[in-house]
Amino acid sequence: MNSNNQQNTTPRNSTLKSSYILSILIILIAISISFIPPQTNHTKIQHLKSTISKISQILGFNRPILNPNPSPPPNPNSTPNPCLLWMAPFISGGGYCSEAWSYILALTHHNNHPNNLRLTIAQHGDSENVYYWNGLPVEVRTLAYDLVNTQCRLNETIVVCHSEPGAWYPPLFETTPCPPRNSRFAIGRTMFETDRVNAEHVKRCNAMDMVWVPTEFHVSSFVKSGVNASKVVKVVQAVDTEFFDPDRYAPLDVLSLGNLVLGSRSKSSFVFLSVFKWEYRKGWDVLLQSYLKEFDSLDNVSLFLLTNPYHSDSNFGNKIVEFVEDSALEKPVNGWASVYVIDSHIAQVDFPKLYKAADAFVLPSRGEGWGRPIVEAMAMSLPVIATNWSGPTEYLTEENSYPLTVDRMSEVMDGPFKGHLWAEPSVDKLRFLMRHVMDNREEGKRKGEKARKDMLDKFSPEIVARIVSDQIQRVLDRIG
Repeated sequence: MNSNNQQNTTPRNSTLKSSYILSILIILIAISISFIPPQTNHTKIQHLKSTISKISQILGFNRPILNPNPSPPPNPNSTPNPCLLWMAPFISGGGYCSEAWSYILALTHHNNHPNNLRLTIAQHGDSENVYYWNGLPVEVRTLAYDLVNTQCRLNETIVVCHSEPGAWYPPLFETTPCPPRNSRFAIGRTMFETDRVNAEHVKRCNAMDMVWVPTEFHVSSFVKSGVNASKVVKVVQAVDTEFFDPDRYAPLDVLSLGNLVLGSRSKSSFVFLSVFKWEYRKGWDVLLQSYLKEFDSLDNVSLFLLTNPYHSDSNFGNKIVEFVEDSALEKPVNGWASVYVIDSHIAQVDFPKLYKAADAFVLPSRGEGWGRPIVEAMAMSLPVIATNWSGPTEYLTEENSYPLTVDRMSEVMDGPFKGHLWAEPSVDKLRFLMRHVMDNREEGKRKGEKARKDMLDKFSPEIVARIVSDQIQRVLDRIG
């Protein structure tokens, strides 16, 4: 989306300039909060809100991340260094946030910057989450501070808009507009969890100069939906295989963190773990049906659900009990197998310990863009059971995991993707696989080891940094 495709209006330029300054300040404020003396989270949040409310008063005294003025005439003896502006929900948490950080860390740690490319970041696409920010490693927060202070001129800048297309200019909700007017080249990074892309998002994708998607599944679904095939490029997601390394961590005490919902509280000989947002797409209903039908209290097994609300309240224990009652699941003679919910915040630095506490990871979702918790579990050498459809088809194999069969496709019944199709995982097959994994630990261990090897060989930061750098070099060659 270059300058020739957009109207040249001074008011919009002023608005965009203020928006980018705002995005820097939000990150800088979050950084400053993380270094103030310990205090309650409530106090931190109030401080954050209070500070943000004053931003409009000080916008004129802060340096923008992007200089809207054109570059000065070039020195005939020098070549200007191009700039890459990555706009994403860096301090929001969630899938796009974690994915964006995986790219930034890969590029910075492996120095794969073509033509001395400068790199800068800006907050975009979602609201800020101080809990997430404070849970990031100190070195990541320090890097964020360094990157937001990198100066770039718009007409030298390649922009990555890393979010769902509804956040791209003109955004359908309040967020920093992306891409900025007069940027040199615009790349959209996005994905979908269903079988297609809706018409509005197809239009937004086609307005970009290039669209990066994570898997062959998305290349196919985007092009079939009407996105220009010449714009669609597969760029896989990185998993931090150094951070998610099973040899570096002791297990987290999940028993003390989990709220018991069904069964009895006791240390089990086998622990299943699932990590997801509480939404129908994630297949929590399929998981509960399969687990509760297959196991009882004599199996000495437990299921831990780490979840958080998705446009709903957070009383997950009651939701599970209501689901069991509404589903007419019969309580086993020996009593329910244990089910725990972890709904408290787990800092990002503790996630490897969480995976380390499990014997297997399971996620029977109806559709995934990529499936970040799945690849994190695989990097931690866990045997993984996941639905063999959508994003995970990029990395699931019979050798490195337990791909879950899809019974049929079903229609999305509500929400913005109503009428699309997604997968219905097999309850019976999931029952079989969960029992099989528990009874065949050596096989599961071998698959977990192969899973980690595949993550190292295909999706490590070094590998993905090279892929991203090659794509940026293609852009540089194209724009001269």
